[in-house]
Amino acid sequence: MLLRDLPVRDVMVTDVLTFRTDDNVQDAMRALVLGDIDGAPVVDDDGAVVGLLSTGDLIVEEARLHLPTVITLLGAVLELPSSKRRFEDDLEKALGATVGEVMSETVSTVGPDDTFETAATVMHEENQDRLPVVDGSGVLVGIIARGDIVRAIVRDADARGSHDVSGG
Repeated sequence: MLLRDLPVRDVMVTDVLTFRTDDNVQDAMRALVLGDIDGAPVVDDDGAVVGLLSTGDLIVEEARLHLPTVITLLGAVLELPSSKRRFEDDLEKALGATVGEVMSETVSTVGPDDTFETAATVMHEENQDRLPVVDGSGVLVGIIARGDIVRAIVRDADARGSHDVSGG
């Protein structure tokens, strides 16, 4: 079977970190960091995918914060007190936010029977690093990431290379 025809189910990861919309952003951030991953699907009570949370969403959310206004006057750095207070309030609000407030709601998905080629194409066209794999009801059954695709390509190349005796 050609690699491009391989079903997603043969490449996807089924042990998937997920979040709920009402999870705390700070807790979600910690889970992503500890899991050494940069994104995870957000699911509802039925396991259906309703969004995707990525470290990119968290960085964008953080960038919306108003950083303290600092004024340099004759070599002395003065921080405007109202600005610092506003930053601390914004930071507290952002870290108290829920996953549902910062997640991407537009999520491309693939099915377990879709081909490897389809998944790679969707990732490329949608500029996504990972795609939730859902069944016919939209319920999460796995995830496929760029790294999974790269690993499969390398394994396939190695397997074909070991049969190649031309020795170029």
